[in-house]
Amino acid sequence: MNAPADVLQDVCRVEDLPVGEGRTYVVDGEQVALFRHRSGRVSAVQAACPHAGGPLADGQVDESVVICPLHLTAFDLATGEATGGGEGTIAVHPCRVEAGVVRVGVDVR
Repeated sequence: MNAPADVLQDVCRVEDLPVGEGRTYVVDGEQVALFRHRSGRVSAVQAACPHAGGPLADGQVDESVVICPLHLTAFDLATGEATGGGEGTIAVHPCRVEAGVVRVGVDVR
């Protein structure tokens, strides 16, 4: 059983995430893509795109979107919605950095 999304779990040290890149971790049995932005902010979304299972952690990322490396659909990191005419939605997970530790909540029901 997964913990509610408001229960954040320690996942990694922030320095384990290269700036401007993504990494995939398993959080409470779910694969989650984490991104460390140039601003220092960290985002957490589901690891695979809803279309072909593309590895989103390998996609290009900026402060607001991640682009699936398989079919180039961009997903908004705040809402999870596809942008630019794309279709589909990805799960956006709450996360924050506390004392250098990235903490993520996953709520899959």
